[in-house]
Amino acid sequence: MTVKEIVNIIEAAAPLSYQESYDNAGLIIGDADAEVSKALICLDLTLEVMQEAIEKNCKLVIAHHPVIFNPLKKIHPQRHHDKIIVAAIKNDVAVYAAHTNLDNVYGGINTYFANSLGLKNIEVLRPVNDSLRKLVTFCPLAQSGDVRTAICEAGAGHIGDYDFCTYNMEGKGSFRASDKANPFVGNKNELHFEEEVRIETIYPAYLESRILKALFAAHPYEEVAYDIYPLSNQNMMVGAGAYGMLENPVPTPKFLQMLKEKMQLSVVKHSSINRPEIQKVALCGGAGSFLLNDAIKKNADIFISAEFKHNHFVDLANSIIIADIGHYESEHFAKELIYQLIIKKFPNFAVEISQRDVNPVNYFF
Repeated sequence: MTVKEIVNIIEAAAPLSYQESYDNAGLIIGDADAEVSKALICLDLTLEVMQEAIEKNCKLVIAHHPVIFNPLKKIHPQRHHDKIIVAAIKNDVAVYAAHTNLDNVYGGINTYFANSLGLKNIEVLRPVNDSLRKLVTFCPLAQSGDVRTAICEAGAGHIGDYDFCTYNMEGKGSFRASDKANPFVGNKNELHFEEEVRIETIYPAYLESRILKALFAAHPYEEVAYDIYPLSNQNMMVGAGAYGMLENPVPTPKFLQMLKEKMQLSVVKHSSINRPEIQKVALCGGAGSFLLNDAIKKNADIFISAEFKHNHFVDLANSIIIADIGHYESEHFAKELIYQLIIKKFPNFAVEISQRDVNPVNYFF
């Protein structure tokens, strides 16, 4: 298989357009058309993980955190970080990162995190705005089914757990073809009226070119009439963090113990226990303190994430319980999630999770 074929599986679930502006997700090192027979998955691409990939003849490493995050001005093979880059290039190992794009999609890391805690009615904690568009097109009644199918199969009309979501209204269109035209219906130089269907549907903006290509290919008219509207709607399938409910309230100490066990934690750092029970849970893998106010607005009983500041524990002690479980600990689901995405599509492809990818933060007890 090629690197591109594996990458396409990940990006179908977590499009690169959904990564944050500061991020560097995608193919970082290597040739997308290179053949690959084995891949290694990790959270952090360390020198030890790179050596593991070389020893196992894995020509593709898929990491959650980008090995190149900031612009590089120089590469010195004596420096630890640069040794990873040099080793990848020398050994023809492609390096791919699925980072905030995997964080920001429903079904990504935060959804996986929420499911692992048994949450129900999971939703995005902070949905994004201005990522949706509306397409309106007009076509003859007889061909409307083909056009509708084409644009929906290209990615339009998906709302939550539903697809092929369109609005259709019949009407009468008019046009007059010139001498140079080749009209599908009607005659040249004659005003023609045609029974048409107005088809409306929404789509994510990053799929626009693909959807328009499908529209033009399926539409019978020589000149396709269509309108595109920008939408300010929140996209409930894309955004940061997750929020959900436990089926029944759980005493707070019992919930913290459950959190410790399910996340395989040695310790849970938390604010004062100001609520006797936990049922409404907000969370974010990685450094999610920027979502604290969003969790409070949801009236969550607890917000689970990492890298909170001291003042968060002080200032909001009575508003919500904060649980800081560590950056690595809150994102280790990424490895299993990426593994499942690939195996589901290519069950016979050799892919494995790194055995040398370990938490860089240690605790002394």
